[in-house]
Amino acid sequence: MQLRLIFMGTPELAGTSLQMLLRAPELKVVAVVTQQDQPKGRGLKLQPSPVKEIALREALPVLQPERARDEKFLAELRAFQPDLIAVAAYGQILPQGILDLPRLGCLNVHTSLLPKYRGAAPIQRAIWDGETETGVTIMRMDAGLDTGAMLTQTKTPIHDADNAQTLHDRLAQLGAELLVSTIPDYAAGKILPRPQPAEGVSYAPKIKKSDGQIDWRQPARAIRNQLRALTPWPGAFTHLPGPPPALLKIWDADLWEPSGPHGEVLRVDKSGIVVGCGAGALQILSLQREGGRRLGAAEFLAGHPLPVGQKLE
Repeated sequence: MQLRLIFMGTPELAGTSLQMLLRAPELKVVAVVTQQDQPKGRGLKLQPSPVKEIALREALPVLQPERARDEKFLAELRAFQPDLIAVAAYGQILPQGILDLPRLGCLNVHTSLLPKYRGAAPIQRAIWDGETETGVTIMRMDAGLDTGAMLTQTKTPIHDADNAQTLHDRLAQLGAELLVSTIPDYAAGKILPRPQPAEGVSYAPKIKKSDGQIDWRQPARAIRNQLRALTPWPGAFTHLPGPPPALLKIWDADLWEPSGPHGEVLRVDKSGIVVGCGAGALQILSLQREGGRRLGAAEFLAGHPLPVGQKLE
């Protein structure tokens, strides 16, 4: 007998889980809940979420409540009589009425090794902090912020070449696989939820666009971690002094020795633009001027010469 399941999620990461759930013979996805369509692009036309696009292709019922605690929405969920609700990056806090609705509760795919990095941006914060390992936790949700009891975990290394996009894609796949393998054993009573340890709790606040501002007084490694964590969005950036100041988005950089005055261009050639940091230096390999396109260092310098001694702010 198939388990009746409602899936709640919004971005691409959630879409990976939904696609894998749809292929699991022991599970029946009876409805999908996602955030409301958002204006995107130059014309600001309303666009469906990646999860909604999958649901429409599969002819699944789609619910898009403005507020998850709306009583009409709760009644709609109840009518589907789900055994379980699976959640991945939905984007709203679920009220107790939803958490208590299915007999097996609500399971969440969280992209960290809980209790580390509870919150909105665990992938970016792990890279920014210089972690060498992360993973995915499947937990039974409660009313707290990612405080629910854990069912299963899987780990993956954070490679030096990883950025937020590459790590996101890997964790999306790992999370989907872990969710699909966990649900049947959990439903059969083979996996018992275990409380999160009290030690080692940390938080991953939501990323803001302003987080991309580079402080050249920081060590080179810390700035490179920031760059990796914020690629592709919002991107790490600095400014050429004006008037008016020109924003430069830094896409890729390597560590460089020796150091020099922080924020100062120390060396310029076809291989890159070396900028001094609080400790060590960074060799910028690709960058983008505001309003322009992403360019390798040599191509950028051909159109925008940067003299040695130029200060970045």
